[in-house]
Amino acid sequence: MAGLLCGTKRKKQVSDLHEEGKNAINAPMLPSGTEIHPEDTLLEENAERIMLDPTSRENPKFKDLLKVLIDWINNELEEDRIIVKDLEEDCYDGQVLQKLFEKLSGRKLNVAEVTQSEIGQKQKLQTVLEAVNEMLRPHGWSIEWSVDSIHSKNLVAIVYLLVALAMHFQAPIRLPEHVSVKVVVVKKREGILQTSHVTKELTSTTEMMMGRFERDAFDTLLDHAPDKLNVVKTSLITFVNKHLNKLNLEVTELESQFADGVYLVLLMGLLEDYFVPLYNFFLTPESFEQKVHNVAFAFELMQDGGLKKPKARPEDVVNLNLKSTLRVLYNLFTNYKNTE
Repeated sequence: MAGLLCGTKRKKQVSDLHEEGKNAINAPMLPSGTEIHPEDTLLEENAERIMLDPTSRENPKFKDLLKVLIDWINNELEEDRIIVKDLEEDCYDGQVLQKLFEKLSGRKLNVAEVTQSEIGQKQKLQTVLEAVNEMLRPHGWSIEWSVDSIHSKNLVAIVYLLVALAMHFQAPIRLPEHVSVKVVVVKKREGILQTSHVTKELTSTTEMMMGRFERDAFDTLLDHAPDKLNVVKTSLITFVNKHLNKLNLEVTELESQFADGVYLVLLMGLLEDYFVPLYNFFLTPESFEQKVHNVAFAFELMQDGGLKKPKARPEDVVNLNLKSTLRVLYNLFTNYKNTE
């Protein structure tokens, strides 16, 4: 009988806590329609839980960011026959994150392949996130995720993690810039749930995010000696025209005329003295994807010629990013400046 009473009392405590949470959540300061789960409100003292504001979930730029990340993961893990449809449901147990990190880093993690139990899933997440954090911290990334936030399907934490991985490994994707979301923060202080709204910036500009780990002579040039920029551009224009003139082509604007990749491909053929078959690239590209294909193909030709993989991403060149275009052309200049 005593056990029954204890069980009833415990259920009542849980129910009261749930009600306490619901009352706090449904305060006037919060938008109606915020979906609250019992686990979101059963907090320990001084603990907090973060939930995505439902209005942000419908934000077109946020939805675009989710789609780009999902497509990227599926492309990376195609050989593993892994298909991600929902980041919250497919990433929380650590399986996808493990495979993604291993593919990107080329490093095998010592974890169980399949884990059904919550303890096993959290242990796997712990191992994966320790490896991720160890790699990202030295490059200035703020760690906005944890085992508990990922396992509790906190979409904001999952997106923060995936954006950091995509930028760190220079994924061949174009992340939407300036994506911010509103979150509801629920904290427990002295037995009372307190709620507040916070805006979280998920992406800034590509340049700023890449800048966390990629500073070179061109950053210094643009930041501190813009007057010398024209000297560099003139030298590069002279160099590329020396070769493109053989095809009766001429460049006057570096950032715009190399953005579709056509001149880059043709230039590589001239520098390496071979004809590039027209079926390998789009001679008159119309879409963003076709331009990215051309620039990426030119990058492959550079690597075939013994050059290191360009630091710039094909997407950045297509997007008229001057610094990225300068990096690519300067790399060619230093390697082929004596080529006739």
